[in-house]
Amino acid sequence: MSNNIKIVPVIISGGSGTRLWPVSRPLYPKQLQPLVTERTLLQDTVSRLTGEQFSSPIVVCNEAHRFIITEQLREIGVAAPAIVLEPVGRNTAPAAAVAALLAQGSDEDAVLLIAPSDHAISNRSAFLKAVELALPAALAGRLVTFGIKPSTPETGYGYIRRGAPIENAAGCFIVDAFVEKPDLETAEGYLADGTYDWNSGMFLFRAAAFLEELGRLQPEILAACRRAIERQESDLDFIRLDAEAFDASPAESIDYAVMELTNLAALVPADVGWSDVGSWGQLWAISEKDAHGNSIVGDVILKDVKNSYIRGDGKLVAAIGISDMVVIATDDAVLVAGREHAQMVKEITQTLKDEGRVEFTTHTKVYRPWGWYQSLETGERFQVKLIGVNPGARISLQKHSKRAEHWVVVSGEATVTRGDEVLQLEENMSTYIPIGMKHRLENKAVTPLLIVEVQSGSYLGEDDIERFDDEYGRN
Repeated sequence: MSNNIKIVPVIISGGSGTRLWPVSRPLYPKQLQPLVTERTLLQDTVSRLTGEQFSSPIVVCNEAHRFIITEQLREIGVAAPAIVLEPVGRNTAPAAAVAALLAQGSDEDAVLLIAPSDHAISNRSAFLKAVELALPAALAGRLVTFGIKPSTPETGYGYIRRGAPIENAAGCFIVDAFVEKPDLETAEGYLADGTYDWNSGMFLFRAAAFLEELGRLQPEILAACRRAIERQESDLDFIRLDAEAFDASPAESIDYAVMELTNLAALVPADVGWSDVGSWGQLWAISEKDAHGNSIVGDVILKDVKNSYIRGDGKLVAAIGISDMVVIATDDAVLVAGREHAQMVKEITQTLKDEGRVEFTTHTKVYRPWGWYQSLETGERFQVKLIGVNPGARISLQKHSKRAEHWVVVSGEATVTRGDEVLQLEENMSTYIPIGMKHRLENKAVTPLLIVEVQSGSYLGEDDIERFDDEYGRN
């Protein structure tokens, strides 16, 4: 790869991953979860795109995930020059357009590598080789996508048909056609044909080339994204796009908006151990397995179980005499499904959404910029939470109009603002916050702070909060 070219990784992190419920949920989706390795899918993606050939990444994400993403990047030692907050999801074409406009503002010749944050790639060296092969075509103005060599007649992926090789770009081909997800018989024909690849949803192109084609083919998208950037606001270290302008953009994927219509589409076949981790069945397929074909995560005991994915997140899971199953247990939900029916989890999540169930949206453990809280027990007029405050962090100065709070320090040292007084509480010490009293919890120590909070009152919702001072801009 040319030493003079610094590729800008653009990490698209807007999905909710509902087919991996109950682990993946909209407020803490699959890309923020450690599903394949000890790192999250987002961290694996960013780590894959670091090194001398890459500049710092641009991350385009859901506003609700901004603090979690910032913390996960910090954990792996990566500072993003731009974390762009989407006020509303508009698919990948507007996200890529925003990133291209921002990158071009710093470098007119910027080259972008568009990468979804929720995919797994097991062979990084092969992936980097594919990027190297794609670079000459991208520099020549092509919009290059990466096709994954199919190993099975997969019906859950779109396909790309390879055309003729491109001159002066070894390993790169003209795209003959993009093909929708096929039925099994058609997919078997694609596999036998040998010129069809899975559509990975990853792209390499010059920002200028992409924006020119987008403006020609989808001028409404480009115009809306330009307005959203022109009216952007800075929010701490985030770029907050103008909501009205961005909402006016048509919601289209890069494929539909540009790649299927342009005559500049090119493809590099890539055998890189890729998966979009789109279902529990796919996760089972790429996971390590025991002698009986079982993939096991967590505290699991099995007897006469074969070819199954069994996961216990904080719960003991015991299974007997089953085959080809998916069993997922979290602290508030259990999923049991035939492995071949794992794609139907999306139908369950739609039911949960339609019924307004909290299990659809969030876990019992909720992350905040200062730490996290976890609901342990809820009843009539009371709720018990466990709260963790990171070293050096503090919650906002706030009050509640319908609930009182009792705090007990489990470990660490708490600095508590309680009305006009400031208290120092150590392990096993406690305090009481009456209804309507201004208060703040702070951890000035170098170790985490853990407290048990008991709420009591007529209403215990998270929206019963009035903030007076907040360093995270949530006033």
